[in-house]
Amino acid sequence: MTIRTGFDGPRICFLGDSFVQGLGDPEFRGWVGRVLQAAAPGATAFNLGVRRDSSAQVLRRCWPEVGARVLPGADNRLVVSVGANDAMEEAGVPRVAHHDTLANLAALLDGARKRGLGALVVGPPPVVCGGAAHLDRLRALVPAMAGLCADAGVPFVDVTGALAGDPVWTAEARAGDGAHPGAGGYGRLAELVLAGGFRAWAGPGPGPDGFGPERT
Repeated sequence: MTIRTGFDGPRICFLGDSFVQGLGDPEFRGWVGRVLQAAAPGATAFNLGVRRDSSAQVLRRCWPEVGARVLPGADNRLVVSVGANDAMEEAGVPRVAHHDTLANLAALLDGARKRGLGALVVGPPPVVCGGAAHLDRLRALVPAMAGLCADAGVPFVDVTGALAGDPVWTAEARAGDGAHPGAGGYGRLAELVLAGGFRAWAGPGPGPDGFGPERT
């Protein structure tokens, strides 16, 4: 009889906001469920998306929540997606300044590195009701996020521009609460994440440095 240890597949925490949570999807799968089904069906997954969370709030709760789900000796991974709420205005200013979003993301990735978790970052989806100003802030933020990830050796998936021009994403968001799409929009986001490297990243085995999948 074979006894399964629970180490067979990766343990992946998905950390972020309501887009990570999959809010608005009538199928309750969001993009996280879809990419897992397509590319990592053997993973043990934890959805740690919280509605309205900024990168600062995500950073504050990250390690108490992720740490409780890390299993010593297992292939522990972390997917982070932040920034959409940071760029929303409150009292006429963005909730989180551009440089602070980058600092928070850098702290998240540094924490993952120190704990030996392979990391991947998904860029912020556009919030349709945020209008052109919100999209402009994301367009300025995303290249800096990509550069930060490149410096850290972490894959980055840019989804902002593609979703901003996607008729399914925008139509479903407008038909809903102005921000969150339905099943079709999350399906489009999942396709971008899969095409952007999640499938390879979610494959077996951390690299020799413990930070990300083994490269062949």
